[in-house]
Amino acid sequence: MLKDKTAVITGASRGIGRAIAVHMAELGAQVVINYNGSEEKAKEVQKEIIEAGGRAHIYKCNVADFKECENFVKEITAKFGRIDILVNNAGITKDGLLMSMSEEAFDQVLRVNLKGAFHMIRFVSRQMLKQKSGRIINMASVVGVSGNAGQANYAASKAGVIGLTKSAAKELASRGITVNAIAPGYISTDMTGQLKDEVKAQIASAIPLGTLGDPEQVAYAAAFLASDQASYITGQVLHVDGGMVM
Repeated sequence: MLKDKTAVITGASRGIGRAIAVHMAELGAQVVINYNGSEEKAKEVQKEIIEAGGRAHIYKCNVADFKECENFVKEITAKFGRIDILVNNAGITKDGLLMSMSEEAFDQVLRVNLKGAFHMIRFVSRQMLKQKSGRIINMASVVGVSGNAGQANYAASKAGVIGLTKSAAKELASRGITVNAIAPGYISTDMTGQLKDEVKAQIASAIPLGTLGDPEQVAYAAAFLASDQASYITGQVLHVDGGMVM
């Protein structure tokens, strides 16, 4: 389904990003695994993909840094000649109540989650415009739609990602480039793994399908949006949340 496509996935060393990288490689894509903090985990993902017969490369880049992103994209383009798929998955949380949240906690989350997506779209879109084709998938969140107490910075960043998605979709559509977002609900990752069992049970009880999601379920959605089958879908937000936000 993604045979010989070059896919760049930011924040791909763990969680949802890792699942997307592994699944896209299974579907035939050449995968670029971006990481910032953990080279060891990125190498583990690369090894898993290669041992399964896929192709994977790792690149360090802090997506919050404008110049680093420019150099990162230049290097990838020079090496592979094209970029078919961009998944803006890199993200962080720094939760806290609004009245006591530090300016740095607010700014840092927006720099990574929102500006990071902007940086990557800005540079990758140039190559996609030359190709007259491309798929951009931004990782939003149900929190960006519904809000969440204690996550004003995260919710603002993800709401911003949705607005960025729709604006980019309108700008790039005429050149055959689609831009969509995925809004995951509560997914079983390292973040949710820190929650107590009773908290997880409480969360699951509020989800119509009655359970937390798996990273692979988000990866399947990303692969579909990256495929030729989704060529007439752009500017949309696909909720992968078990019905949590309807």
